[in-house]
Amino acid sequence: MPEAMHSTYAIGDLQGCDQQLAMLLEKIKRQAKTKTQTQSTKFIFVGDIVNRGPQSLHTLQRIHKLGEDAEMVLGNHDLHLLAVAKGIRKAHASDTLGDILNSPHCDVWIDWLRRQPLALHKNHHLIVHAGVLPQWTTQQTLELAREVETCLQGPDWVDFLREMYGNTPRQWDDKLTGTDRLRCIVNGLTRIRFCTKDGVMDLDTKEGINAALPDHMPWFDVPERKTSDTTIVFGHWSTLGLMLRPNLISLDTGCVWGGQLTAVCLEDRSLVQVDCPQQQRPNNL
Repeated sequence: MPEAMHSTYAIGDLQGCDQQLAMLLEKIKRQAKTKTQTQSTKFIFVGDIVNRGPQSLHTLQRIHKLGEDAEMVLGNHDLHLLAVAKGIRKAHASDTLGDILNSPHCDVWIDWLRRQPLALHKNHHLIVHAGVLPQWTTQQTLELAREVETCLQGPDWVDFLREMYGNTPRQWDDKLTGTDRLRCIVNGLTRIRFCTKDGVMDLDTKEGINAALPDHMPWFDVPERKTSDTTIVFGHWSTLGLMLRPNLISLDTGCVWGGQLTAVCLEDRSLVQVDCPQQQRPNNL
């Protein structure tokens, strides 16, 4: 008899849409039952699990209850929550983080969140929130992510958050040190959409794939990108939407904007989606 196997589902940006997450998980369970060799189901969330949807706290709780069956990478909204919780950033008008910030267990959730990774390598897939800079190899991406994770998980993590924000440097250099190095890593992993062939990031353009500035392109279309030999799974870019290429899986299908919440099984590329009501007007992605 063939050995039982796992099914691993990567799930796009939740942004606090817990009801849709519950529906998606139930739908995945039903699909998994049809795969007779499947022993268990694992979940990987590609970041931005909180904010702008109506139930950020419930979303955190649901993922936490999945225990060892769930992993995640941090997105820019998750980092924003850490900064707001520590008084480093003011809440935006569109933020919906109050249920977490007002929870008597807020510190517990913040501590759990800051201990999550920024990159994972699972089943021959590299999972990040936004993308990778074209100069980085898969192994280097994981090592650079770990540099940031060490800061977030260390005793001086609040000091790190104070220096995390900013758009410079816009281009990676292996010689970068200190705050500039860490900020560039964070922006590459959690904010990038477009860059030049030399990896100069445009961190302002948020529209779709045809909105690139002159000499810019989607980060994944840069010629000779050093991670092209690895399948990269990411979210972040709702105006890009679902994209399935042999070496690329884009999963942000605009759940909070009234689109869909999407999961892809990494073993066979089967797709699971649920429709989502609009929670935010798409004027600030």
